[in-house]
Amino acid sequence: MSRLIAALFMVVCAVATVQAQTFPTRPLTLIVPFPPGGSTDSAARIMAEKMRESLGQPIVIENVGGAGGSLGVGRLARSVPDGYTFDIGQWDTHVGSIIYKLDYDLEKDFEPIALVSNNPQLMVAKKDLPAQNLRELVAWMKENPGKINFVNQNAAANVTGVLFEKLTGQKVQFIPYRGAGPAMTDLVAGTVDLLVVQGAVALPQIRAGKIKALANLSPQRSASMADIPTSDESGVKGLYMSGWFGFWAPKGTPKDVIARLNAATMDALGDPALQKRFSDLGLDVAPRAQQTPEGLAAFQKAEIEKWWPIIRGAGIGAQ
Repeated sequence: MSRLIAALFMVVCAVATVQAQTFPTRPLTLIVPFPPGGSTDSAARIMAEKMRESLGQPIVIENVGGAGGSLGVGRLARSVPDGYTFDIGQWDTHVGSIIYKLDYDLEKDFEPIALVSNNPQLMVAKKDLPAQNLRELVAWMKENPGKINFVNQNAAANVTGVLFEKLTGQKVQFIPYRGAGPAMTDLVAGTVDLLVVQGAVALPQIRAGKIKALANLSPQRSASMADIPTSDESGVKGLYMSGWFGFWAPKGTPKDVIARLNAATMDALGDPALQKRFSDLGLDVAPRAQQTPEGLAAFQKAEIEKWWPIIRGAGIGAQ
């Protein structure tokens, strides 16, 4: 009997080894938990295009918007853990989404693959808003109470809006959107006033003069957008919001498959042409040490420990 068990074990190990060596043998699906046109979608498509070279298979983008990205992450949580489905997550979906009622566990139901980038968040305004920075915005709001609407397209926007209210003593009208792409369209059209969004979707419109940047919501200026002042410099000290992208797979995805996806991710991020495309979009490639599964796991843990007490302490919930 012991020989039979040993033989079966060797067969299972051999099959697993062959699967790891041949993975992937068919197209993969990369879930983008927001509609097309936003910063998450842009970064996902750039990565998918480059990772195809290493994986030898196309990566199909599946946009699953709604509930601040939590619907798309839920789709990932229910996927078969074979490596053929993974998602591009961020602060909104893998930290801030605790403001929603989730049917999955952010800390237990996913396997980290790699941290992809760090992305400064911007507060931008419609072109004809009578304010050039946060200081002027607050002054205008005091003279015109109840007239500013604030796009609420994800958890980061929700939290930022509430923090803005607490730091300034002013109130905004939250306007729900399914993603940054549709929100940006309406901001350019002038039908909404304020939007918090990553530089990947905002910079092209800022550079074209179609909207204005009020502040980079970071403690320091970004090398990819050095001309945009921080929130401290712009007039509201302490108005910070984290931004980044990472890849996750469903819990139980084999470690060797995770390693294969990680290697393809790191190969892509090491490409100078991709780094240039990221820089043009206001995305900073993550440090090499954080591009590992362990690096992303530690990074997410630190973000959770930083932000969850703030969110819960402020009583922030989905608008």
